Amino acid sequence: MRHTSEGRPIKPLNEWTATETVAAIAAGGTSCEAVVRACLDRIAAREAEVGAWAYLDPEAALASARAFDASGKRGPLAGVPFGVKDIIDTFDMPTEWGTPIHKGRRTDRDAACVALSRKAGGVLLGKTVTTEFANLHPGKTRNPHDLTRTPAGSSSGSAAAVADFMVPIAIGTQTTGSTIRPASFCGVFGYRPTYGEHRMHGVMEASGSLDTLGILARSVEDVALYRDVLLGIPPEPIPTLNRAPRIGLCRSHVWDQIEPATRKLVEDAAQHLARAGATVTDFELPADFARLNDAHRWISSFEFARTFTWEIENHWDEISDTLRGGRLNDGINGNFERYIAAKETAAECRARLDSLWGDTDVLLTAAAFGEAPVGLAAFAGVPLFQLWTALHVPQISLPVFKGPNNMPIGAMLIAKRHDDRKLFACAQWATSKLT
Repeated sequence: MRHTSEGRPIKPLNEWTATETVAAIAAGGTSCEAVVRACLDRIAAREAEVGAWAYLDPEAALASARAFDASGKRGPLAGVPFGVKDIIDTFDMPTEWGTPIHKGRRTDRDAACVALSRKAGGVLLGKTVTTEFANLHPGKTRNPHDLTRTPAGSSSGSAAAVADFMVPIAIGTQTTGSTIRPASFCGVFGYRPTYGEHRMHGVMEASGSLDTLGILARSVEDVALYRDVLLGIPPEPIPTLNRAPRIGLCRSHVWDQIEPATRKLVEDAAQHLARAGATVTDFELPADFARLNDAHRWISSFEFARTFTWEIENHWDEISDTLRGGRLNDGINGNFERYIAAKETAAECRARLDSLWGDTDVLLTAAAFGEAPVGLAAFAGVPLFQLWTALHVPQISLPVFKGPNNMPIGAMLIAKRHDDRKLFACAQWATSKLT
């Protein structure tokens, strides 16, 4: 690693955050081509082991970077390389949904989120690996911190690429826990926005009542920047807190399923934040919120099975046993009345949660049940994610813990619906105290 004249280490370009990259390019300190080349060099060195990418064309990426530099174009993501999950349409790359059924599938336009990213000056490097139809059957990606362990699904490639310094930011999606869980397992920031705020046009639908985009990044500032880019609004700085936050420690009805070491990490973090000035109290969800796990299951399964009717009817034998015996089995045999009842349960709990917040700013809980398990198919902890995803609340995983095997574990902060900016402010404060 190179050093400044004062002896301070200089980070390689591929390790810069998006925010640092934008500032450096604006100041003339580097070029988009140099940053893209550094990311591609990292990919060349590590991709054979990590397997984060479903599609990559280095020459096309460098040509785009050179064109950006020559154009003099600027924007909120000026010159920043990014990746997108391979269920998100791009006009110049295949989008295969993690299944051989759609091998080579191409569209003639970008998804809204990709178009907004390019409009803001971002340079798309490629498509990151997803699980089959963004469900449970794993792709080739391995956890960059330990190649014997899962990176989680379904935004596996996006999380691993960011964690391994292949790209500063990437887009994933979440229907159950597909952004928060891989962020926790891979040790990056993972953000699932308030449901409905971002356009999903051009993104493969899994369950339209639950699907959102997700952002994987290496700083809260990058998450906040990219969130505004994907909203198509002028980016705003993270607001400054005028006081330490009021935090509710939420153990929820699945707390006893979380690994003891992880429970202790979260509870110790709550005490640490309290000593740092936060007001920390226990936040107890009503007991009947436990119904949300089944509600999520029946909503997501019923919608998923109908979304993929064509594949079921025409390519059943090419669908994995994992998917056929899980969500598709639930959905195909799903009952419409039970589906409607599940939607009503979720809507009722959302309304009740709004009234339970009081003066609490954010909730604190675990972002996963524990460390990434050994094996690529080991996606632990679905009940933890079903609850919060069904509630449509914004969530962010903070890479602040290490587990018994020195693997990353995230702390999760949750805010009231549409309080995403407050979530970022509290996340920035909490991260500064816990790292």
